[in-house]
Amino acid sequence: MSKPDSLAGGEALRLSELIAPAPSGIASRVLAKATGGSVSLFAFDEGKGLSQHTAPFDALLLVLDGSLSVTIGENRVNAEPGTIIRLPANIPHAVDATAASRMLLIMLRETGASTQL
Repeated sequence: MSKPDSLAGGEALRLSELIAPAPSGIASRVLAKATGGSVSLFAFDEGKGLSQHTAPFDALLLVLDGSLSVTIGENRVNAEPGTIIRLPANIPHAVDATAASRMLLIMLRETGASTQL
């Protein structure tokens, strides 16, 4: 049996069916979490996003559908489906949906780090 926010093992699931953009909002779902990091699925309605923040470890952002504008430090990147962006540790970043979008976020925590996910 799976935990409420994680996936059951041994199943092939379509990412597009695991989460949908909430009208005028943001939805998220943790797919897996371990000592070495986590994998989360996000869905944004157009005009929504994640405000600027930093994380003490690298992350990978994979755009599944829609269109995202990602700011990393002073650099703005437009990301379309099938693109991946590395978010470096300790660099401020933000995500803005320019269309209803879904993304997969993979947090890469170093083993032995004392920072909580």
